[in-house]
Amino acid sequence: MGAHPAWLSARFGFPGPLQSPQFNRTVIGQNKQTFMAKHLDLEEQEQLDELKHFWKQYGDLISWALIAVFGAVAAWNGYQYWQRNQAAQASVMYDEVERAVQSGDPAKIDRSLADMKDRFGGTTYAQQAGLLAAKAYYDKGNMDASRAALSWVAEKASDEGYQAIARLRLAGLLLETKAYDGALQQLSGAFPKDYVALVADRRGDILAAQGKKNEAKAEYEKAYKGLDERAEYRRLVEVKLNALGLDPAAAQAKPATAAATAEVKNK
Repeated sequence: MGAHPAWLSARFGFPGPLQSPQFNRTVIGQNKQTFMAKHLDLEEQEQLDELKHFWKQYGDLISWALIAVFGAVAAWNGYQYWQRNQAAQASVMYDEVERAVQSGDPAKIDRSLADMKDRFGGTTYAQQAGLLAAKAYYDKGNMDASRAALSWVAEKASDEGYQAIARLRLAGLLLETKAYDGALQQLSGAFPKDYVALVADRRGDILAAQGKKNEAKAEYEKAYKGLDERAEYRRLVEVKLNALGLDPAAAQAKPATAAATAEVKNK
């Protein structure tokens, strides 16, 4: 049988004399692509099956883990927002306490401080307000209210600095009322490093008031050594030591002089 007519070849795909080599290459290429496509489809199907199996086994665990992570992030952001909001409102409430103190009206101070404690008692603004109100009460001669405000700060303050200030002031107030044991009790326990010298000084005041001069002298010496040489308060402690017959400046100079003399002799 001879070559197919060109129209028959074109219509039914039979290779004619001019197109048979090209046709063969095309058919081979198409078959190869079909085979590769089927192979890829099988691989993709296997990967998809593996993924389905993996998700079926671990999907719930992954989902809960993601929920926990995103939930924790959302909770942290929410807490940060809540803290900022609390601080802003507490700041406004502190201004109210400050205005009440400036007015000198004890009823307003009582009311504003009570509101601050109830609504924002855990903030530093509340601790500052407690110290401010305590001073206002003291200036008005209301020792009981001042002591109550200071006791609240000493017990509830989260900031150890404000807590230390409250305990020192409360010890001073109790010293004035000659409640010596209670005053010393306020100064027992640990204090931040920056307040240790002030605690020793206040303890010296209490012991001196009790007539225990040697013990008071020892506490004042601790305070003197613990305070910075440039601190004005150090001069006040020096005066207290002078009143007890001790010159701390001279006492410190003697070891230095002795060391210098010894060094000269060794040479």
